[in-house]
Amino acid sequence: MDKLRAIQLFVRLAELGSFTRVAEQTNTSKSMISKEISRLEDALGARLLHRSTRNVQLTHLGEGYLQRAREILEKIDDADNFVQDLQHHPRGKLKINAPMALGITDLSALFADFMRAYPDIELDIHLGDENVDLVEQGFDLGFRASSRPIDSGYVGRPLTHFKYCVCVGPEYFNSHPAITSPQDLEDHNCFVYSYFQGKNIWPIEDGVAVQGNLRVNSTIFMMEAIKQGQGIGFIPDFVCREAIENGEVIEVLKESKKPSLTLYALYPARHFVPSKLVQCIEYLEKWFADKH
Repeated sequence: MDKLRAIQLFVRLAELGSFTRVAEQTNTSKSMISKEISRLEDALGARLLHRSTRNVQLTHLGEGYLQRAREILEKIDDADNFVQDLQHHPRGKLKINAPMALGITDLSALFADFMRAYPDIELDIHLGDENVDLVEQGFDLGFRASSRPIDSGYVGRPLTHFKYCVCVGPEYFNSHPAITSPQDLEDHNCFVYSYFQGKNIWPIEDGVAVQGNLRVNSTIFMMEAIKQGQGIGFIPDFVCREAIENGEVIEVLKESKKPSLTLYALYPARHFVPSKLVQCIEYLEKWFADKH
């Protein structure tokens, strides 16, 4: 038995949860993968997986083995990358988690540039606004935009800052009064972003309670409703910048005090940081520095 190969298949199976998907990605048969996993279990003298016709679940021992197997593969990958770095050709796979709106706007341009600079690094990017455990989900790197300090078990590297804008479509004021102070928002149709930490309290000046007929987990979706004159949004500038410049929406309360957003690059704290990840973070810091 090729134990390293078996460990690699086990880790991939745990991440994908399907023999079929692993077989498709590795261009091998399900039966071969099943035999490799069975040989690994026999060698360990323990069952790592509960198999069913629909899915695969880890046993308690399998969960502990998975964590340690990932660490082994990361160290092997780091050793390989050490040699590759000496030849100035970093390669390998980076699994990245990023907020949906930020990924579609600023980060899409960033990683297009990164791929040109490092064509041998394979990017596996997952966009979503829900809070995920980077280690549990197997991510090498995550992005978080927050107005508060990041309190986590990760290493956080600040990359850049964004601001919030209060946005409204021009047509909205055809049937609603003007907004001259934050308190005026209490009488307007204000949309709520589901994952916003302040819930329905917008942090403008001393804070203002808002309400409206739309709650949504996507600021990009929200922007379309704002453009149509349906309501008002408290939007990060990386989402609304272009719409404001094009006159599709108007920014109100420009002079009112609002918090800034800091974009952090997060990665799991560990003794051996893969060199491809170091290269990526250094590139991110330089990319954002050059933009300002």
